Amino acid sequence: MALEITDQNFDEIVLQSDKPVIVDFWAEWCGPCRMVGPIVEEIGKNYADKALVGKLDVDSNPGVTARFGIRNIPTVLFFKDGEVADKQVGAVPKSNLVNKLEALF
Repeated sequence: MALEITDQNFDEIVLQSDKPVIVDFWAEWCGPCRMVGPIVEEIGKNYADKALVGKLDVDSNPGVTARFGIRNIPTVLFFKDGEVADKQVGAVPKSNLVNKLEALF
C-alpha cells in the first residue's frame, strides 16, 4: 500500500528516508492518474522491503507541488538520498517505473 504523503510529512518521509522513494503526484479528477495509481500501489507492495512508495494529492498539498514545479499530472518523482534522481510525467507502462526504480538500488 502506498503511503499518503502530504505537505506536513513530506520532508520526514521522503527526504530523510534511507531507502529510495517514489512519489506519485496525482489528483482525484485526473483520468491518467487513475491509470497510474494501481501500478504505483503494486510497485509499493512488490518493493516494500527495498523502497518507499507514496502518493501526494496535488489539490490538497500545494506546497510540495509548487516546490518541485509539478505542472502536469500524473508525475512520478524518484528520490535517492533526499534528492530527485529521476522523473516520469504521464501515464506509462509499469516497466518504465520499475526500471527507473531499479536504477536507484
